[in-house]
Amino acid sequence: MEPAFTNNLIHETSPYLLQHAHNPVHWNAWHQEVWQRAKQEDKMVIVSIGYSACHWCHVMEHESFEDTTVAKIMNDHFICIKVDREERPDVDQIYMDACQLISGSGGWPLNAFALPDGRPIYAGTYFPKENWKQVLLYFVDYWKNHREEALERATEITKGIKGMDLVPKAGKVADFTKADRNKMFEKLDANWDDKKGGRRGAPKFPMPVNMQYLLRNYYYTGNEKALKDVTVTLDNMMNGGIYDQIGGGFARYSVDSNWTIPHFEKMLYDNAQLVSLYSEAYQLTDNERYREVVEESLKFVERELSDTSGGFYSALDADSEGEEGKYYVWSYAELKKILGSDFEAFRKVYGVSEQGNFEGKNNLLRYQEARADTEQLAKWKQLLMTARSKRAKPGLDDKVLTSWNALMLKGYADAYRALGEVKYLKRALQCATFLKERMIQPDYSIQRNYKNGKTSINGFLDDYSFTCEALITLYQVTFDEQWLSLSKHLADYAIQHFYNANSQLFFYTDISDAPLITRKTETSDNVIPSSNSAMAKVLYQLGLYYDQSDYLKMAKNAAHQVKANTLEYTAYYGHWAMLSDWLMKEPYEVVIAGKEALSIQQQFGKYFLPDCVFAGARESSSLPLLQDRIKPNATYIYVCRNKVCQLPVLSVSEALKDIKEK
Repeated sequence: MEPAFTNNLIHETSPYLLQHAHNPVHWNAWHQEVWQRAKQEDKMVIVSIGYSACHWCHVMEHESFEDTTVAKIMNDHFICIKVDREERPDVDQIYMDACQLISGSGGWPLNAFALPDGRPIYAGTYFPKENWKQVLLYFVDYWKNHREEALERATEITKGIKGMDLVPKAGKVADFTKADRNKMFEKLDANWDDKKGGRRGAPKFPMPVNMQYLLRNYYYTGNEKALKDVTVTLDNMMNGGIYDQIGGGFARYSVDSNWTIPHFEKMLYDNAQLVSLYSEAYQLTDNERYREVVEESLKFVERELSDTSGGFYSALDADSEGEEGKYYVWSYAELKKILGSDFEAFRKVYGVSEQGNFEGKNNLLRYQEARADTEQLAKWKQLLMTARSKRAKPGLDDKVLTSWNALMLKGYADAYRALGEVKYLKRALQCATFLKERMIQPDYSIQRNYKNGKTSINGFLDDYSFTCEALITLYQVTFDEQWLSLSKHLADYAIQHFYNANSQLFFYTDISDAPLITRKTETSDNVIPSSNSAMAKVLYQLGLYYDQSDYLKMAKNAAHQVKANTLEYTAYYGHWAMLSDWLMKEPYEVVIAGKEALSIQQQFGKYFLPDCVFAGARESSSLPLLQDRIKPNATYIYVCRNKVCQLPVLSVSEALKDIKEK
């Protein structure tokens, strides 16, 4: 049947926007001409923001945006704009800041009321239909009869938004010290759940950045509690409901404090970072279960989130057939029928009961204890995967985002380094080639989004910083200098188009972008690293590789700008805390020169060495670190720090003896 309604979103590529293309609401995408129309018609603007895997976004759509009575109020009195927050995080951040200022909290769906010039006067999250109608009618009256008050309110809120991410220019700041390192650990550990892992309370988000910092704290200090904080978390996550015990991959968060009840959406950025984290934990602990999680998660990504272009899709929805989690849960009778004589053993391993363990009589699988061997587990998983494949799948957000792809590229490279599986390197290279050919332009500008051969949005700072960091990692496992060179070109573009010399940090948006009501600067790490912390780490590494003191100085200045926050709010500055480790004591430069460079580098992959920057070449190199070091008849390993080198050695074991000072 022909849909009864079609609006301007039908011309977009974002799956989230297309979900709303047949609403009776006259939705528009965020374009400058839409704002011009708002000014010409003198109408307030509704900016409604969400993403395709958002459960409550779907609920509000069905309740309100598909209702013709509600739609008539919106169409008659407002210009209505839909925004995919994953495509336009710059827009999302402004109206989320408004929501935080007004209500003290935020979330999605995010619904803001703005003046025709974009300045918000109100913002909230989910509204039931009757409440939404009341809010709409209130602002119809407000704009008509209280305009002066609306203008004053917009000025006040905009001033607050501009002040939210201002980082006062730091004066002379002392260098980071071991005492600072101890303080950062104490700040993280004070709110850690010792029994279940992660931050205390609910909901629980994985927060890979914090755990990667804790692994480094253990490496540098020998602090067993730092390692335990991570392993307790990883163990409970991989055994809990947040992990898909059948198909691999992690849900976005747990709604409870025990990792047992997930919010079922699966995001590329979570799984990318968790692959990197479990790979590092495997290097440190040799825990085979961590290796299995990496392997299963990458199978999930390959099966569910891989585009034929070489890129990766963004997310799987929480819902299928209109019900959250339906794809992942099982009835007792269903499991009994599928598993047959193995059912009793399976039931004990995965905590299945006739009463159910999830919302009524449903069962969500959680790994209880190791009562089955690997072969038996694999057999059960295959049986259930086959059965589950016949169900209606959750919705797929098949847009490709550069920044998230860069995280996944790094995940594959990290997995290759730790596990030695060549197929992971091949997939990393495939993604890198996709980014180079489709997303990176001849002038080294980046496009953020890709779908059906189209790109339409200029890249933001995270697109540059995450891509640079991923390319450096790829160089370290391949010693192919094209990736390092590309990283440097992208960093130079970012310096030219994003850098704020006054704050010594980077703006989130390119100077060539159409301006919003303010130009934001993102510094705090959250479920993904902040774009500024990632760029600071990039510049530090490039400074070592290319012997460029200006890069090193920029990285140090940025870290000093946010030092006070890093020490006080470490849970939201974990990536900065990793950079502080390098600033306390410069990393080792491990240079491998000669025909066996790559095979020797693969041997280093067995070890967790966060204080090492690797460079290498088989025959020739343009890098300063490799000049005059490649000999015809042997492969030498040089361990250097701060322009002082140990005598070259021939084996990894000898080099590791030189990498001993923490």
